[in-house]
Amino acid sequence: MSRFGIGQPVRRVEDQRFLTGRARYVDDIHLPNMLHGAVVMSPHAHALIKSISADEALKMPGVHLVLTGQDAKNDNLGGIPPLFMPEDMGGPKGYRTFRPLLEAAKARYVGDRIAFVVADTPELARIAAERIEIEYEPLPAAVTVQDAVKEGAPKVWDDNALPGNLAFPLMMGNKEATEQAFARAKHVVSVKLYNNRITANAMEPRACIGDYANEAFTLYTSSQNPHGVRSILCGAVFKLPEVRLRVISPDVGGGFGMKGDIYPEDGLVLWASRCLGRPVKWVGTRTESILTDNHGRDQLISAEMALAEDGRILGLRAQALHAVGAYVTNAGVVPVLCALRNIPNVYVVPAMLVASKATFTHTTPLGPYRGAGRPEASYVIERLMDEAAKALKMDPVEIRRRNYIPPSAMPYKTTANWTVGAPVGWTYDSGDFAKLTDRALELSDWKGFEKRKTESKAKGRLRGRSLIYYLEDSGVFNERMELRFDPSGMVTIVAGTHNHGQGHATTYAQMVADWLGVPFENVRLVQGDTDAVPFGRGTYASRSTMLGGSALKGAADAILEKARAMAGHLLEASAKDLEFAEGRFKVVGTDKSIPLTDVAKAFFRPVGLPPQFSVGLDASGSSMVPPTFPNGCHVCELEVDPETGTVEIDRYAVVDDVGKVINPMICHGQIEGALAQGIGQALMENIVFDAESGQMLTASFMDYAMPRASDLPPHYEMEFVDVPAKTNPLGVKGVGEAGCVGAPPVVMNALLDALAPLKVKALDMPATPRRVWEAIRNAAA
Repeated sequence: MSRFGIGQPVRRVEDQRFLTGRARYVDDIHLPNMLHGAVVMSPHAHALIKSISADEALKMPGVHLVLTGQDAKNDNLGGIPPLFMPEDMGGPKGYRTFRPLLEAAKARYVGDRIAFVVADTPELARIAAERIEIEYEPLPAAVTVQDAVKEGAPKVWDDNALPGNLAFPLMMGNKEATEQAFARAKHVVSVKLYNNRITANAMEPRACIGDYANEAFTLYTSSQNPHGVRSILCGAVFKLPEVRLRVISPDVGGGFGMKGDIYPEDGLVLWASRCLGRPVKWVGTRTESILTDNHGRDQLISAEMALAEDGRILGLRAQALHAVGAYVTNAGVVPVLCALRNIPNVYVVPAMLVASKATFTHTTPLGPYRGAGRPEASYVIERLMDEAAKALKMDPVEIRRRNYIPPSAMPYKTTANWTVGAPVGWTYDSGDFAKLTDRALELSDWKGFEKRKTESKAKGRLRGRSLIYYLEDSGVFNERMELRFDPSGMVTIVAGTHNHGQGHATTYAQMVADWLGVPFENVRLVQGDTDAVPFGRGTYASRSTMLGGSALKGAADAILEKARAMAGHLLEASAKDLEFAEGRFKVVGTDKSIPLTDVAKAFFRPVGLPPQFSVGLDASGSSMVPPTFPNGCHVCELEVDPETGTVEIDRYAVVDDVGKVINPMICHGQIEGALAQGIGQALMENIVFDAESGQMLTASFMDYAMPRASDLPPHYEMEFVDVPAKTNPLGVKGVGEAGCVGAPPVVMNALLDALAPLKVKALDMPATPRRVWEAIRNAAA
């Protein structure tokens, strides 16, 4: 096997330019005659906009333009809609929002865009923004999801006829079967959980440049999905053909789902450029980012599980309130949907009824954040499993084993007896959950825990541990990829996916090198430009290797089929008599052969080729395969200082099934990064609003705690157990979000295990030292 082929830990080819400062982000781009924009954001969570005066700002030298919501109406600009709503899939009706570029009449959260100022410099634009006089009439706000559903709560949308600020309801399962399961249960356990609101805090803040020339737009934007941005801007906002907008998404410094959406600033810079005939750039500050980037999670859920005497699950029911903020964002339905349909996890759950009320609040909109509903689901089921183990006085590992879906049951339908919501259930194609559990127990030295617990006690520390199992869905929609040889024999991958940290330039090159036998260093990646890439869906939902890779395999197969005929011509043999291996076509039974690269070069000969051969060797491939289901077992051990409430994670082991592993080093990196974010949610990260005013109290890194190296385990024990997916030609499963899905429940279960001797029975995320300390003191009292 080539040291650059599939399965090898090839170093990322992208890293050299990133580490040497030669990456090219949006803010590194400087166009001639470029101006700069600043957004005027609402200081109120809920307020009528009575009047706007930009006279003082426009008098300032170097200020060129002020745009308002009324200007947007005058120019007939549309709003940004959700990508889909439940009713579009046959689900219940909801309230569909169309988010304007600038609000004209009413602000609905602190950070809502009210005006846009364009000036010679970013500093001048921000100063001018402060000179704009806006008269507001503040109104009462519904800030928390609990308050938003109360009778008489302030309405986020006055014309929303649904009760209690409801954006849309969701329900799935079988009510009758679930009621019967609970009626015959020997044990019932319950939890009430809150998934704290968090934000992505990508290293690179959102940024965009709009350039209007020759009746066409160019947008440079830090997006995970450039073609999706183009479609919405053209179709919903500017109402023009897509050929008149080119979207370029260069290097992107982290996305985590947050940059998969379109934001008002993307449209504002284009609109301003059209007004002025000059390019306009906007770059968000960190505080603007925390205020206005789509947030994640913010779910309150009550759940209970019915069990038989032997610990087998009989049924499960849950009711959630899931905040969506002031608008339903592009993919805002996804976290709410996945937070329900993924609750069964890896367990046989014969009967289930789960429901959620997606609810508007006067807060920043929510959308997919790494995991997008899967962490909420795994938190529910894994907290219930630990509570069940306590109630039945069973080993927490044993009760999980007893309820695992066995490999012999694959393919396994989670919706076998559902009467509502069946179209959004899952069919698991593969998985060996007991096998991964066994390996995780070995890797974590599960049997050595009691000795370590005694050592912790001698230091005045409490030690706890937990084992959880997670499963998530990965990969949505279809995808298109291209392969092109140039006259020198180099290969270009034209990718519909978007690399912003995943390592596609490396993993895709490994695949192509393996399949076509071309040198790894002769493969390059083109992406993120709607003029260079005919079409693509972008990267999110752990979809790229599965869907992009499968499409790339189709392109590679098509390349070989085209090249076979040319190779036969060059070797003076029938194409039927050729075999392809290790990058060469060979005439069977002879020593005559030719490298694929030489065949590719022949396609560019200026003369002498038979007429059936076109100029150039290229091919495209597409894929549309069902989702895959990456899964794994996490084991966490931690210590608590009861005097201060400080939590230190001492040991962390994770065994993952991500199907066929293309590059284990990159997969490890993806999992480790997601673990950091999941641990951050469990122990420290938290978006907090003042409950009455709706003012954000955590809009800077002084107040929003991000995990540092010292907050994370000193070392992760990681392994893969390959259980290839059966639904795509590569056998791969997603990997990018896995760590986020498993980390919150395993950390919280381990923490509650440590605190159990002190009679602490419940604790909400984030488990900050203060909260842990207070829980200990309250339990003692």
